[in-house]
Amino acid sequence: MSFVAVACAALAMLNLATFVTFAIDKSRARTRRRRIAESTLLWLAAAGGSPGAYAARHAFRHKTRKQPFVGRLHMIAALQVVWLAASAYWLA
Repeated sequence: MSFVAVACAALAMLNLATFVTFAIDKSRARTRRRRIAESTLLWLAAAGGSPGAYAARHAFRHKTRKQPFVGRLHMIAALQVVWLAASAYWLA
């Protein structure tokens, strides 16, 4: 298996884990149980799980209006896009 295939599989698993973590946090919010720390959710997004975070926010209507969480998540995603664009430019 190539490095690219392994990296893509790892990224897919990270995004699935991020999606599930947001789902668990939403469930806990509804039942008024102990929540997952926002810093944990943001670290998962920063590690590469931002697509999973955005998908979960949309699917569960979770953390959609909560500031500064939303701003931080947008900043993480923007930095990831810039990093990907710069990587594509320098590797091309």
